[in-house]
Amino acid sequence: MRLVSLIPTGTKFDFMRYRKMAGKSSIALAVLSAVFFVVLGLNYGIDFRGGILMEIRTQGPADIGELRGRLSTLGLGEVQMQAFGNETDVLIRIESQPGGEKGLQLAVGVVKGALGTDLDYRRTETVGPKVGGELIEAGIVAVLLALSAMLIYIWFRFEWQFGVGAVVALTHDVILTIGIFSLLGLEFNLSTVAAILTIAGYSINDTVVVYDRVRENLRKYKTMDLDALLNLSINDTLSRTILTSVTTLLALLALFIFGGEVIKGFSFAMIWGVIVGTYSSIWIAVPLLVYMKLKRGGLILGEADETP
Repeated sequence: MRLVSLIPTGTKFDFMRYRKMAGKSSIALAVLSAVFFVVLGLNYGIDFRGGILMEIRTQGPADIGELRGRLSTLGLGEVQMQAFGNETDVLIRIESQPGGEKGLQLAVGVVKGALGTDLDYRRTETVGPKVGGELIEAGIVAVLLALSAMLIYIWFRFEWQFGVGAVVALTHDVILTIGIFSLLGLEFNLSTVAAILTIAGYSINDTVVVYDRVRENLRKYKTMDLDALLNLSINDTLSRTILTSVTTLLALLALFIFGGEVIKGFSFAMIWGVIVGTYSSIWIAVPLLVYMKLKRGGLILGEADETP
């Protein structure tokens, strides 16, 4: 009995034909993302800016205007409120207060006193500005170390061209993710950093699958034109790549829609990262092998040439 194939196998798409167009598009998007980051900046969350984050639940439908009115006269600086999830749930953000951690705790007490005891205080987080700065540095270091470790791993497993291609593709994914967060003004917090690291892992996994097939075909088809060989390798793994991406996206869409406000930023970053990661593993990581003059010598094991 033959199973129904949702993704056709044995495709013969000529990906290499459009590599220059894809490369120019990727460069343009990366430059735009960098411009958005420089001009617009990032909407750093409490984790990085410091301040107070409170999640409350009212007994009936929340009146945002009335709640904001209670806090506007407290002299706490910028106070942001937004409804999320149920109509009774409200998220309150208050900027960092003078006096460090002690000042933040005093502000929490003042806010609770103004809002009253008939509310359910479901979550309260305070982060000092010094800790926020340290978290920014730690996040940058974590991303750079992850990229460096992946470069070294791919370099030892394949050839140096593969390592450089994989890291360029990863860097592309990270830059575009930061760019979309800057453009849309989405909150950038520690969960977003975790999403970026997860995106890097997902993207490198996709890239390694294609690179494995490239290496296998380099050994198998010794005289085949490199463009044709790379096309063959991408087409061989295309059904696997698409199926993995689609099933991952389905799970992430469920998280984004039903997961609530707390993980919405993480799930959005992951959705975007899976899309650009799938693109980069095909249109960036593999075509770069052509421009870096990939040589077959170190990869050929001496088997007879075959034709696909």
